Amino acid sequence: MENQNIVIGIEGTVGAGKTSICRQLLGKIENSILLHGGNIYRAIAYGIANSHLNKQEMKKIDAFEIMKQLEIEIKLENRETVVYSKGKQIEEKDLQSDKISMLVSQVSNVAKNEKLYQLGKDLIDKFRKDYHVILSSRDIVKMYPEFTYHFFIDASIEERVNRKYRQYNKEIEKEKIREMIEERDRLQEKSGYYKIYPKTQVIDVTNCKTPEESAEKVFQKIEKFREENR
Repeated sequence: MENQNIVIGIEGTVGAGKTSICRQLLGKIENSILLHGGNIYRAIAYGIANSHLNKQEMKKIDAFEIMKQLEIEIKLENRETVVYSKGKQIEEKDLQSDKISMLVSQVSNVAKNEKLYQLGKDLIDKFRKDYHVILSSRDIVKMYPEFTYHFFIDASIEERVNRKYRQYNKEIEKEKIREMIEERDRLQEKSGYYKIYPKTQVIDVTNCKTPEESAEKVFQKIEKFREENR
């Protein structure tokens, strides 16, 4: 890739396959790591879910303060970041549950995020010194304006429902999944997380049959940009 380490920001609609694409890119980009920015917020939501805050209290949430209370740490293991709370790793299945997914969208819509965004920027700068950073997160342009590439991944609602249906091992009815996705989409848009910027490249992966195929579309864009800027 380029001499200076790059930052590839990946965001998109719920269920479009952002995480799978990021993991495939790890295999295509040497000396790269995957920073799961969204999992920081999921860890906070996980803590909130066990604190029984009411709606009025939710409006006063300072995400950064809750993160400190939970003693959340971000560590790099096997080229991906993992989340610890009070010295114990929070399992991926707990972070990705349908309950936490919905709560993340609700909390991010009302919480104070400024300090958390600064933490995210500091983490990216830290990792960028040694690695190319593949960043899966929300509001990337606002949090880290120094990105190299910014991609917004999208797919049809039908395809996103099918993908989530498989992710949840077909244990949740498709109609319920559709309702959840549509509500999360609404909340994400309300929070401004689906904004398309002038430098954003929108990639539709509806017809991609595998995560490898989706990631290849992103990688080809990166390669094209690199050739054009040599």
